[in-house]
Amino acid sequence: MYGRFHILLLTLLCSLSACTPHAVREAKQTVQQSDSLWRAGQPYADSAQLAQAYETLGQWALFCPDEYAHACYHYGKLLRANENPVEAMQCFINATHSRTRDYHILGRVYSNMGDIAHWHGDFPLAYDLFERSAKMFLLSKDTLLYHYGLNNLAYELAEQGKKEKTLLLLDSLNGLCSDKGLLLKTFETKAEMYKIVGQYDSAVYYSHMLFNSGNHELTGLLIRAQAFSYMNERDSAVYYANYILSQSPNLLSQNGALYILTQEDDSKNVEDIRKTSADRSDVQKLIEIQQGKYAQAVHLLVQDLQRKPDWRWLYAIIGTVVIIGIGIFIYVRRKQKRHQLLSQQVKELTTMNYVAMQQYERIMQEHTDYTSKLVSQLEQNCHFFAKTDDFPNNLSWKDFDAMCKLINDNFGMLANKLQSIYHLSEKGVRLCILILMGVTDGKQLARMLFYSERGIRTSKNRLAKKLGTNSIELRNFLINLAINNASNETDSSFVYGSK
Repeated sequence: MYGRFHILLLTLLCSLSACTPHAVREAKQTVQQSDSLWRAGQPYADSAQLAQAYETLGQWALFCPDEYAHACYHYGKLLRANENPVEAMQCFINATHSRTRDYHILGRVYSNMGDIAHWHGDFPLAYDLFERSAKMFLLSKDTLLYHYGLNNLAYELAEQGKKEKTLLLLDSLNGLCSDKGLLLKTFETKAEMYKIVGQYDSAVYYSHMLFNSGNHELTGLLIRAQAFSYMNERDSAVYYANYILSQSPNLLSQNGALYILTQEDDSKNVEDIRKTSADRSDVQKLIEIQQGKYAQAVHLLVQDLQRKPDWRWLYAIIGTVVIIGIGIFIYVRRKQKRHQLLSQQVKELTTMNYVAMQQYERIMQEHTDYTSKLVSQLEQNCHFFAKTDDFPNNLSWKDFDAMCKLINDNFGMLANKLQSIYHLSEKGVRLCILILMGVTDGKQLARMLFYSERGIRTSKNRLAKKLGTNSIELRNFLINLAINNASNETDSSFVYGSK
């Protein structure tokens, strides 16, 4: 009774793990499609289907941790794009607990978490998350993304006004990587750092370097506008602030630009200034709402980081291993009783296979010998016709039909095969017959077929190409075609002239 209970339990466990539900298979397909679109630089359009895949794989995360981690990443990015950082953060947290060993996806997950912490303004926490992201990219051997991660660390240090540490990290980074895109990001980091520490001329310099190198993102322009404002260069500050507003940037960029226009633009009248102030107030309200969401997301993350590890999954795995071990023990005991019978069957099958192999080799050798005889007979026929004084008249050369009949009778229906399989013209058939007879001299071929010497070379190459071979192997091809009995095949186990 004890043994039957454990066998039933083992069978149930195997059924749950092996028979994947249809919903799980669909969820995995959704994740695969999301990965493909992501690599192509396109978002996954069906948000409802992606959400369903995330929920379904969450229930089976123990059996498919990699797919679940990818689902968390894609759905989290979708939620971030839809301005829902709280649920996005929960997705990213779930990905870190998925026990996946896909370090590349974990690197991107931690990078998104760092972005959320950065926009909330918690730069030390963002630094810690970007550091984890960089380590994951290093484990996945993606050195380029690892170097981008180091720049993210430098940016968080810059936001905290740690000039020496920022420059030290950026200097080491410049020695490690020469990627142009990464170089531009370091310019942005330096521009932000110099703005934070009050070296506004250096901030303007690196923002110019960033723009002149091809990066026209508004982040660098906002740094330049703010630096000009701090330097009391009002006209330049107002110019860039107006440009930033005209490009409809994000709320933080709008707020920075509107602040500059409120404080520095002397060309506006009172009504314009009031309108600008009102616009800035509206933007600030939206930022407060957004910052509230980011605060909730960061609070959710901090709670998770402070939570004690849950070892129930380990106990479940140990219990599963014990149950599987018992099942394997029972299975092995039963197999041992049948081992002798199976061994005898294997010996018999081995003997039968050896006998069959011997028979096969004998048949192949007989076939090879037979084919060699056919080739030898065909070569004798060629010699008989080609070495006589009245060649090619002995082939009824002037009567094409009579010649084809003679060739068919003595050379395995070759003329019919050339006409029916390859649809050769009369001249093509005649050229093939002369080549088969061993006529290699271009002048002789040209004289017999009424071609020029150059024309005969061209015709020979075209003929070989039409037959699927080349001019060097053309005679061997014709011999093989003549000795082959099949009407639509030219290959055989023995190929004359092959090595």
